[in-house]
Amino acid sequence: MALAQSNMMELGTKAPDFTLFDTVSKKQLSLSQLKSNTATVVAFICNHCPFVHHINHKFVEVANEYQAKGIQFIAISSNDVEYFPEDGPEMMTHVAQSLNYSFPYLYDETQTVAKAYQAECTPDFFVFDDNLKLAYRGRFDESRPNMGTASGRDLTNALDAMLNNKDITKVQYPSIGCSIKWK
Repeated sequence: MALAQSNMMELGTKAPDFTLFDTVSKKQLSLSQLKSNTATVVAFICNHCPFVHHINHKFVEVANEYQAKGIQFIAISSNDVEYFPEDGPEMMTHVAQSLNYSFPYLYDETQTVAKAYQAECTPDFFVFDDNLKLAYRGRFDESRPNMGTASGRDLTNALDAMLNNKDITKVQYPSIGCSIKWK
């Protein structure tokens, strides 16, 4: 496992548009179709990463809670499936079904979306406002595998601030996880 941390895209950056295959609905979905008028969370995850395994159940719980408040969640897997076949679309569908993902789980086969977002690791989180301007990027919380229980505190603090029309703290920490497996 190659450890990496977020690149920390500049706040205020416009979300790069994309259209990707959703392994849940089996449809091509675009950011413009999916975006919320409140906030949109784009999470780069994968199936094999222990850092994603560590947060996955809590991530689903957070997504369910905040989607009910009008925030859209989108998960994207960009790993090279030639070397990591467990991160391919069939297994993505299986993981999404077994964990009851209530959000799209998109497959970035060409890795152009991960590059456009400057994603570096799994998990890597980006929160965009109603105008698709970056308001938060970085970690889910301070926990790590075998080091604490996932809470989603950093992400939920940002989402709560957005829902309450308050400023999100500019003190944001990079996510740490497995590097995206580039082709």
